[in-house]
Amino acid sequence: MTRSSSRSARALSLSALALTGALALTACGSGESDAELGTEGNPVQLGVVGASEPYWTTFEEAVEAEGIQLDIVDFTEYTQPNPALSEGELDINQFQHIQYLADYNVSAGDDIQPIGATAIYPMGLYSEKYDSVDQIQEGETVIVPNDTVNQARGLLVLQSAGLITLQDGGNASSTPEDIIEEESKVEVSALDAAVTVTSLPDVAAAIVNNDFMGDAGLTPEDAIAQDDPEDPAALPYVNIFATKAEDKDNEVLNKLVEIYQTNQDVLDGAQEAAGGSAVFLQTPAAELQESLTTTEEALSNAG
Repeated sequence: MTRSSSRSARALSLSALALTGALALTACGSGESDAELGTEGNPVQLGVVGASEPYWTTFEEAVEAEGIQLDIVDFTEYTQPNPALSEGELDINQFQHIQYLADYNVSAGDDIQPIGATAIYPMGLYSEKYDSVDQIQEGETVIVPNDTVNQARGLLVLQSAGLITLQDGGNASSTPEDIIEEESKVEVSALDAAVTVTSLPDVAAAIVNNDFMGDAGLTPEDAIAQDDPEDPAALPYVNIFATKAEDKDNEVLNKLVEIYQTNQDVLDGAQEAAGGSAVFLQTPAAELQESLTTTEEALSNAG
């Protein structure tokens, strides 16, 4: 049963009891809804995308070994966990990076906040024609994804590789219109993320999302360039645990972050699921929240 349905059931139960008198209502006043978060009567509801990955079972066991009751709620679409968190169906979610959250907050007028880092999955530039960026010729075409979340990141990868120069150094809202042509080596074309990998035979190189990399038989080691996890410009692409703003200091929720970051079995499982591409981080929550604010401002100004 979902949290929302269980709450509805409790509400109906209490309404029925109220008909029998004040004493009956008082007797039931310390029900599940008043239980401390993380207890059997009120388990933490964690929303993820891809709960079938074995490491989530490992994580659940590690959390419950610390005396915290946890329910992992699986979603099939990336668009679902943030609204579910806002509506109170979840206490916390883990499926997105800061850039994605910033785009959601700005679009929805919401205030979900990051409370801990998991990992960054470097975005790579791939080529079927060249073994290094230096081999790409002047004026050749390179492809980036055309969606809001990944396009700016792809452009920043091209800039760090020396292929283009962006106005003011680029940011989380950069588009191909921000490319300074006279200072750039290549032409850039933006296509749907699912198409970038299939376009590799026709172009010098392409930014390929991690979601499509494995299906194309590519590995992180095949990339001829990728973003640097240590570069401050990569901070918006750190994956995070997120909560409603009023819950960001909740001890139980922050304990979940600590367990994820320090349990080696969990990390090993997450790395296996990522095909070896994960770079695990323990970035302080304050830095994540500052990055979110900066990214939201960039997106708002661009809009």
